Amino acid sequence: MALNQDLMARRDAAVVRGIGHSTQVFAARARNSEIWDVEGRRYVDFAGGIAVLNTGHAHPKVLAAVREQMDRFTHTCFQVVLYEPYVQLAERLNLLAPMSGPLKTALFTTGAEATENAIKIARAATGRPGVIAFTGAFHGRTALASALTGKVVPYKRGLGPSLPDVWHVPFPTARNGVTAQEALRYLDFIFAADADPSRIAAIIVEPIQGEGGFHACPPELMGGLRDICDRHGIVLVADEVQTGFGRTGRMFAMEHHEAQADLICVAKSLAGGFPLSGVIGRAAIMDAAGPGGLGGTYAGNPLACVAALAVLDVLEEEGLLARAEAIGARITARLEAMQRRNTLVPIEAIRGKGAMIAFDIMGRRGTEEPDPEATKRVIARACERGLIVLSCGTTANTIRILVPLTASDEIVDEGLGILEAALEAAA
Repeated sequence: MALNQDLMARRDAAVVRGIGHSTQVFAARARNSEIWDVEGRRYVDFAGGIAVLNTGHAHPKVLAAVREQMDRFTHTCFQVVLYEPYVQLAERLNLLAPMSGPLKTALFTTGAEATENAIKIARAATGRPGVIAFTGAFHGRTALASALTGKVVPYKRGLGPSLPDVWHVPFPTARNGVTAQEALRYLDFIFAADADPSRIAAIIVEPIQGEGGFHACPPELMGGLRDICDRHGIVLVADEVQTGFGRTGRMFAMEHHEAQADLICVAKSLAGGFPLSGVIGRAAIMDAAGPGGLGGTYAGNPLACVAALAVLDVLEEEGLLARAEAIGARITARLEAMQRRNTLVPIEAIRGKGAMIAFDIMGRRGTEEPDPEATKRVIARACERGLIVLSCGTTANTIRILVPLTASDEIVDEGLGILEAALEAAA
């Protein structure tokens, strides 16, 4: 039997240092919201492959769709020989996306490809180079995506200069001490000091920041961005890579806002663990790029497309949008009870929408002093006890919960019990 520590030694010898890990666990199999490692140990999964598994590990309907497609063909490259599942998925996404008017979709492979191509499309549509993003944002690790990302460590440090024509506005959070109105005012400063609005192709924003700490974009900010984009002919891009496909209790987190985006980036839970991403948007904007300007060898792979079609069926048939609300309420109530316990590591700022829930770990109760070291201890103690859970946030003291929406109440309660024990052990 392979041991985790032996495999980790092999990993260290063969795999680059720049790929980090939250655990040192090697998976052997997984079902729904549970993982078993190579040593046979079972874990409750509160990470979901970083928000990829809203429909759980190895959902039977997703696997059946992929197996059937495998017997037909696995790859032709959509730019060479077309196939219907790509078109079917584009049609369904166009119907689901919360944007008015005719829509079109382009499919890719990763979240970073989605955000980069959204900017390419916006630049083609406007003839402008500039992009405005937000501090704390995460839009990917490739060249343009990392330039959009609003965090230096670990995504930019030591990796060379960022691409030009990208500016960042402070994202409004209590910790930043910035309101939505002040964020919009910072945008005016950029227009006055660095880039005239006529230079800006796109503003990209997460409806709820993922890696930035699960902070929701205030409605007044989203509405203000929509007004600014309308006034200056700028494309508003919503990055829903982490928030999409039921996680927040809606198919898209933009459904929590009255304002509509022009383009929406999707990935992660779209295909139940198969690599697939996309950009959905207003047809007039999406068609700005000429033939050959978009695409990729593996973009919209047929296996991933049929998986995504099955995921959309599961979300509807199993009522997972409502289930996200129920799971979120269950988690929040339990966390609020934990917050009142003096024997646990102090936790504050319980927040989220649907089943996208997070809280902060503090150095002392009632203070605003983040404790990233205690956060690391909690994650390690949780893993020792059989729970996979992740941190995030600009000060690395946020615990985020991304349990599959298919998890039972019993599994959710078991995971929360382990988390509570870890908070006590780390105190």
